[in-house]
Amino acid sequence: QVYKGLDIITNKVSPQEQRLCRHHMISFVDPLVSNYTVVDFRDKAVALISYIFARDKIPIVVGGTNYYIESLLWKVLINTKEKASVAPEPVTDRKVELEQLDGVELHRRLSQVDPEMAAKLHPHDKRKLARSLQVFEETGIPHSEILHQQQEEEGGGPLGGPLKYPHSCILWLHADQEACPASFFLDQRLEKRVDDMLAAGLLEELRDFHRRYNQEKVAENRQDYQHGIFQSIGFKEFHEYLVSEGNCSPETSALLLQKGIQALKQVTKRYARRQNKWVRNRFLRRKSSVPPL
Repeated sequence: QVYKGLDIITNKVSPQEQRLCRHHMISFVDPLVSNYTVVDFRDKAVALISYIFARDKIPIVVGGTNYYIESLLWKVLINTKEKASVAPEPVTDRKVELEQLDGVELHRRLSQVDPEMAAKLHPHDKRKLARSLQVFEETGIPHSEILHQQQEEEGGGPLGGPLKYPHSCILWLHADQEACPASFFLDQRLEKRVDDMLAAGLLEELRDFHRRYNQEKVAENRQDYQHGIFQSIGFKEFHEYLVSEGNCSPETSALLLQKGIQALKQVTKRYARRQNKWVRNRFLRRKSSVPPL
């Protein structure tokens, strides 16, 4: 939601609702920026939280993306080198560079500088391997050692450092996943959410965004669905439909559209399950965690 565009697919709060209450951190990053990270998000959001507190107001963090929420509540992230200002121009991102290497090679390099972290990661987990190597290259300290330092701080634990705001209150709305006689349980709600997105103009939004930001990349075979807004759930699932629209029969286009819709419903349900797992493992298991309501 920090990126401009794809308002429906990212389920942004409506302009009407935004007028009822001041919202922050929405639609301010250019869609062509691919190096915006959770550290960038945390730094900007923490400054806003301090500003809100200074006015004797209570900031409310709404999710969403639990990893980003965790970065605000607990000391869990590691700062590396100062990054260039967020802008559409290409910038050197060491993590992205490392991700281009083979996973086995990344694992071999990490084993040489941080065998403890390498022992915890699979050679197929290129993102985490690349991040650990980036941390070592840009700080000179093994990733595992920095994590140990965080965990040993007062209030820290196996999952990271202490709470930043000791009087946080976490509200988690949980819906049963399995179908049962009562209507609209989790899976049914998620499928209906996709149907509601389609009714709200999802296809028009996808076509417009593809035309403005992705069509040229596809033509040059440099599209990237692993970084930035292009990895959003709901965009890449319609890749075949978007790139073939107008170049195939109406019957084929209709089949590709249905394929994209079903893929979106399935990946949305998988994401919801991962969110629930994250809450249980990263929020509820913390000894220093505030009790959920």
